[in-house]
Amino acid sequence: MGKTLSEKIFSRAVGRNVEAGEFVLANIDLAMIHDITGPLAVETMKRVGDWVWDPSKVVIVYDHQVPADSLKAAENHILLRKFAKEQGILNYDVFEGICHQVVPEKGHVLPGMLVIGADSHTCTYGAFGAFSTGVGSTDMGCALALGKLWFKVPSTIRFEISGRLKKRVVSKDVILHIIGDVGADFATYKACEFVGETIESMDMSARMTITNMAIEMGGKAGLMEPDNTTEAYLKERVEGYELGEEWKSDEDCEFEEEIFYDVSELSPQVACPHRVDNVVSVERVEGVKVDQVFIGSCTNGRYEDLKQASEILEGEKVARDVRLIVIPASRTEYARALKDGIIEILMDAGAIVEYPCCGPCMGGSFGLLGNGEVGFATSNRNFKGREGSPESLVYLGSPYTAAATALYGEITDPRDV
Repeated sequence: MGKTLSEKIFSRAVGRNVEAGEFVLANIDLAMIHDITGPLAVETMKRVGDWVWDPSKVVIVYDHQVPADSLKAAENHILLRKFAKEQGILNYDVFEGICHQVVPEKGHVLPGMLVIGADSHTCTYGAFGAFSTGVGSTDMGCALALGKLWFKVPSTIRFEISGRLKKRVVSKDVILHIIGDVGADFATYKACEFVGETIESMDMSARMTITNMAIEMGGKAGLMEPDNTTEAYLKERVEGYELGEEWKSDEDCEFEEEIFYDVSELSPQVACPHRVDNVVSVERVEGVKVDQVFIGSCTNGRYEDLKQASEILEGEKVARDVRLIVIPASRTEYARALKDGIIEILMDAGAIVEYPCCGPCMGGSFGLLGNGEVGFATSNRNFKGREGSPESLVYLGSPYTAAATALYGEITDPRDV
């Protein structure tokens, strides 16, 4: 019997053939920590050993509280700077942007790799054909010292998506629709593999949006088969890169379940408070008044997302009494959007454009919601208190829907703009 993509990656990382359900001690190809989870991981590592197993396989990214918004945040930054210098680790402490954009953008992730990150949305990198998953700071500390970590090889649920998306319906709508259909705990500790003609037609930005949110249906990882689109993206970032080995599930492998979606008639989707799987079509919530719109995060802060928003807002003005906060996912994406005039369009419309960071997505700095306020965001979670006050409400949707909502001050179908 053949193997799933997940089983193939673990077989390589373990050094022998393994199957779903086995408990294995696997070699880590890349470990990522950031300014929130990093300090605790370092503390744990120091209890195991004094030195990182391989500095070339560790990356630090500052993104959650940058620039430092408190004395504690500043202390964490100092700790990680000292640790990186001591260990010889690559540290993006010049604030390159959000970890899940910076890591692949800088060419650290390749197909077939086993990647861990001390952040739940590390599953983003599965868009490149890597098995990439989030771990806790304690597990990360042990991995930093040993270069290995215990896993249960997950079984795979395959989502085959077909159909051509209609105007202003995008990958964020696809993944919200799936999560709303199957539920937040449907794929707990499963590998979620996304295939089909709809996926194949997407650029890497759109694919990353889908794998980013695999965790929101409980997935251990989100995976896609690398193809020519993947290779073209990596060639721009990794000198001499060629796809080479084919990383895909075998035709005769065994999936736990296969689910099929035709998205030809899909409309823009909205996740309503306070659950990511509380998803409805935009028509169901049109007219809900909002106080703030946030376009950004590791889910939808890339150049393509900002461009979608600018298509709606060019030559227009944000509704009175609505705050529009835009945060590009990285310095590189910010510069590209700036060069192409997208940032100017958004600012002319009334947007506040902030430096690349997580912003309000993690309930930290820059743009929190107050008591009783309603927010619309392109981020990945809308849990109670996620973006500020526990008395606030957060709706989630695509950059198109977010921009249309900012324009009218109420949730709006972007197809009507």
